[in-house]
Amino acid sequence: MTAISREDMAGGAPAAAAPGFVREAVRRHPTMVLGGAILLAAAFVALAAPYLGTVDPQALSPIRRLKPPSEQYWFGTDMLGRDLYSRTIYGTRVSLIVGFGVAFLSTAVGLAIGLVTGLNRVADAIVMRVMDGLMAIPSVLLAIALMALTRASLGNVVFAITVAEVPRVTRLVRGVVLTLRERPFVEAAVASGTGFFRLLSRHILPNTVAPVLVQGTYICASAMITEAILSFIGAGTPPNIPSWGNVMADGRSLFQVAPYLVIFPAIFLSLTVLAVNLVGDGLRDALDPRLARRM
Repeated sequence: MTAISREDMAGGAPAAAAPGFVREAVRRHPTMVLGGAILLAAAFVALAAPYLGTVDPQALSPIRRLKPPSEQYWFGTDMLGRDLYSRTIYGTRVSLIVGFGVAFLSTAVGLAIGLVTGLNRVADAIVMRVMDGLMAIPSVLLAIALMALTRASLGNVVFAITVAEVPRVTRLVRGVVLTLRERPFVEAAVASGTGFFRLLSRHILPNTVAPVLVQGTYICASAMITEAILSFIGAGTPPNIPSWGNVMADGRSLFQVAPYLVIFPAIFLSLTVLAVNLVGDGLRDALDPRLARRM
């Protein structure tokens, strides 16, 4: 009898703890939970796009052009008769790929450069002047310049925006490392003969994770907006790729006649960027309890 009750307790504990964990997460970090839910929904839409009642987003049908939203065409059709709902749904893939791709690459590269420059004075004097020069150029203009040197493709868009975002991560990480370098536990590790790479992995790198994670979320949101800007002005993804920027660019000349051509993709873009920013705010509060208490 005792063994059975213990087994029941062991088996029932995780099931009982799960709802409590969710409630506690919602209570403590509602913005992060809300943003995460919207991002999960966007990821589901991107992965399941072919099964959500969509058609070929590039299929032309001039006889059905500029149809208003209806039961047959949920978001209407554009000037070439392409289904706007399908183009908007498939555009989720482009924005998520660009956002998360740029966030990962720029964070990884900026973290590596920031760690080295923060601990090496010679590298700091040389590399940070280059970063200052890159930061003097607005990120959108720098991305446009880089795209002008290459052909329009999704990979080149990710590369161009990554180059524009790396200096911001580098400066953040460098500032954190310069602060940590003067802390007693780092000075003690250096005095005890700790090697350079061990010092990085054991004492410096773990203390940079929290600010870098928060910065990564804002880079993700910024990259989505930058990609939409590049595509809107014709310097981003090729016109045949359905992205929210391309869809809005196609409909801007007809906004007064068919405003839905711009409104629907703009709503999707705004919600996705808002979700990423909510996750970033929640991470900031969760990783800095003192800030959470003040707020």
